[in-house]
Amino acid sequence: MLKEDSGRLCHTRNFHSRASAAAAPALAEPETRGESLYDQQKALELTEFPPERIRNFSIIAHIDHGKSTLADRLLELTGSIRKGQGQPQFLDKLQVERERGITVKAQTASLLYNYRPPHPSLVASPGWHLLNLIDTPGHVDFSYEVSRSLAACQGALLVVDACQGVQAQTVANFWLAFEAGLNIIPVINKIDQPAADPARIAKQIESTFDIDCSDVLLCSAKTGQGLEHVLPAIIEKIRPPAGSLDSPLRMLLLDSHYDDYKGVICHVAVVDGALRRGQKIESAATGRVYEVGDVGLLRPEMVSTGRLFTGQVGYLIAGMKSTQETRVGDTLHAAAQRVEVLPGFKPARHMVFAGIYPAAADEFEALSSAIERLTLNDASVKVEKESSGALGAGFRCGFLGLLHMDVFHQRLEQEFGTQVVVTTPTVPYVFEFSDGTKLNLQNPALLPSAPKHKLTRAWEPTVTATIITPTEFVGSLMTLAADRRGEQKEYSFIDSQRALLKYRFPLREIVTDFYDQLKSITSGYASFDYEEAEYQESDLVKLDILLNGSPVDALASVVHRSKAQRVGRDAVEKLKKIIDRQMFEVAIQAAIGIKVVARESVSAMRKNVLAKCYGGDVSRKRKLLEKQKEGKKRMRRVGNVELPQEAFLGLLRS
Repeated sequence: MLKEDSGRLCHTRNFHSRASAAAAPALAEPETRGESLYDQQKALELTEFPPERIRNFSIIAHIDHGKSTLADRLLELTGSIRKGQGQPQFLDKLQVERERGITVKAQTASLLYNYRPPHPSLVASPGWHLLNLIDTPGHVDFSYEVSRSLAACQGALLVVDACQGVQAQTVANFWLAFEAGLNIIPVINKIDQPAADPARIAKQIESTFDIDCSDVLLCSAKTGQGLEHVLPAIIEKIRPPAGSLDSPLRMLLLDSHYDDYKGVICHVAVVDGALRRGQKIESAATGRVYEVGDVGLLRPEMVSTGRLFTGQVGYLIAGMKSTQETRVGDTLHAAAQRVEVLPGFKPARHMVFAGIYPAAADEFEALSSAIERLTLNDASVKVEKESSGALGAGFRCGFLGLLHMDVFHQRLEQEFGTQVVVTTPTVPYVFEFSDGTKLNLQNPALLPSAPKHKLTRAWEPTVTATIITPTEFVGSLMTLAADRRGEQKEYSFIDSQRALLKYRFPLREIVTDFYDQLKSITSGYASFDYEEAEYQESDLVKLDILLNGSPVDALASVVHRSKAQRVGRDAVEKLKKIIDRQMFEVAIQAAIGIKVVARESVSAMRKNVLAKCYGGDVSRKRKLLEKQKEGKKRMRRVGNVELPQEAFLGLLRS
């Protein structure tokens, strides 16, 4: 915590004066200005932007703090789009982003800005500058997307809501940018809200991140207040890219997406040299050589320029057709030329695994094609083929989190029209047997219920979780954390109203409904973020779900022994409500090895065979009932239990 200074701008009276000054209109009407800017920008050549006139920056924030709205306003201020053009959150292209109101994919846009400082600047010269903006996701599950975006930047706008203040993902994104060595500009957004308190939020930023609050920008992306200070601050406070136009060509492959007509479109950052249409380039990862068919900028739509120079971020099309050819983090360079490979990205660590199967067996090839094309847009998904006795051929996919899995599922259905079954999510485990062998397990069904060698030790992944909450909810959250086998690491106060809790959790305990319960307990006011930690030894067992004595591999799970009975009881009770009644009784069991820990039965549909008996000896009735009983036994031996898709969805929501 920095010491208080009476001359600092973090005093309330100075902040309110700055906020009122920010409210004054300092810009021309976007519509008319946009037309004149467009005419001016058309005459500009890319050669007019040496590295010292380029700024590469991203916008990072907690979810729903106004990143995408701020990106909209910057696009309008620079004439890239006209005011009101398209829908709000212009850079959110995907249908799932529109429906959920979140950013899933980082999007790039190149902006041209005529910098005119009121006073001579020592760090930047007046004139046109090329600004490469990357709008990033805010949810914890997409931190990998943020880290890849930061690799192409030299600075970042750290946006904080003037009402909600510093949140868990704000902290996580700050450290991502700090570790990447970026120049960070704090921005307090939504100062037009009645509950806004920029003075208090600035003190939070100062105490949490050790940033001088005199550097904080105040704005409202919704109304445009204070935005005239943002673009000059980017130019003055973010360093230009450090590359050389005279060096051999080196590019960093940031991202890719698939187009039905153009194939794979790569997003690249030119670190050194220049790229031109028709040039031969080579992939350092695969060694394949391609001819560049098209190259240009994203403004924010693709605009072909025929070339890219040092420090610029744009796209290229080189005839790549599959995911194997586009490895995110790869170095692309001029063919037949030796260069030093650029440092790639920290590899994604998959936190959640689930099986994805076609709803109909004959749709496997269509699902395979859809997943291959979708992974071009989402390089953080791990895909392997697998087969299930209950569901047939499918895929075992690794995701960064539960929301990431849910979004991937939704995109498969919306963008490719595939109907799929997604199994209960699991996490990776490590098991050691008495003969010394170790098994790295991602699919619980592959762990034998009666192994040849005795299971001696087991390890499960853990995470370090950060929870920021109003102080009145601390007790309830501690109770929740204890129930989820959490180990407290830190407990501190951000200010008089909010506390910061750090816990070490087993990943399995938070991967399903922990976030929902946390929001319910705190009335939606708490924020949650986590980062991977080491594996810890634990008492783990395999929990099988059996239908009429036959295990269903897709429903197998690995749980802590102390929770096995409760998890099994919940599973069989849910399945009892979901499975349709048969002509025979269906036994639903949860078992650890040969020990049954929970059981429910779905009673058989039964015909009243005594309806025709109006009297007579009781032996006649008994004979009919015995005959019916034998028939039920035969049906149970040869009958199959249909497990509907709702069974998996019901367990997923548990």
